[in-house]
Amino acid sequence: MEDIKNKIEQFWADRSLINSPEHVSAVLDTVARLDAGQLRVASPEGDTWITHDWVKKAVILYFPIQKMETIEVGPFEFFDKIPLKKNFASLGVRVVPHAIARYGSFIEKGAILMPSYVNIGAYVGEGTMVDTWATVGSCAQIGKHVHLSGGVGIGGVLEPPQASPTIIEDNCFVGSRCIVVEGVRVRKEAVLGANVVLTQSTKIIDVTGEKPVYFQGEIPERSVVIPGSYTKDFPAGSYQVNCALIIGQRKASTDTKVSLNEALRDYNVAV
Repeated sequence: MEDIKNKIEQFWADRSLINSPEHVSAVLDTVARLDAGQLRVASPEGDTWITHDWVKKAVILYFPIQKMETIEVGPFEFFDKIPLKKNFASLGVRVVPHAIARYGSFIEKGAILMPSYVNIGAYVGEGTMVDTWATVGSCAQIGKHVHLSGGVGIGGVLEPPQASPTIIEDNCFVGSRCIVVEGVRVRKEAVLGANVVLTQSTKIIDVTGEKPVYFQGEIPERSVVIPGSYTKDFPAGSYQVNCALIIGQRKASTDTKVSLNEALRDYNVAV
């Protein structure tokens, strides 16, 4: 792998190497390993995530070396550079028409793709449900037993290569029409109510105590989150700006499924 990594770095620094078979082969090999789940764009190490920027560089370099081609799927026709992912039966993944997963993404055994979209470089963990019209962007990392509800948008982060991808950790529930982008990290077992929008500039406010506690770019473990707003002053006047409110936590005394039901019932969270 070190040789492949070095060739990717050389290619990234010198795009004329697009004519070098060994450097093109390094890119193709890296994307093939992503597709098979042998590599990840980012991986958990203890309490942190490590972004492998050379792998992201390979994904970016994959586009200029690929040629546009017609892809025919039954009566449907596409014209693109990236092939579609195949062999779902052997992977143990249920894929409902018209779900699309691009080559270079990895979908783990037991995942379910309703009519949805998973982009290149993304990782979708075991037992996860990607519900109708949900999208998983380039290089996004989705954990095990996550539920991405209808219309959820998980943003892709390709550039800069060193930037962390958007991460949804194990056993999270992401409610309908939520948007999580710009490398935001949602930690394990968190519950996002419907229409929560999380960017790197979104204020995340824990309102469970006597004083607000602020977070940015990250939802703490087991948090129950709903959309909110706060007043901000502008030259033209004072207006309401969107934020995310942490209104409680899942109970540690119960298992994941019971905890989720209790969170939704106790806090009256829309999903």
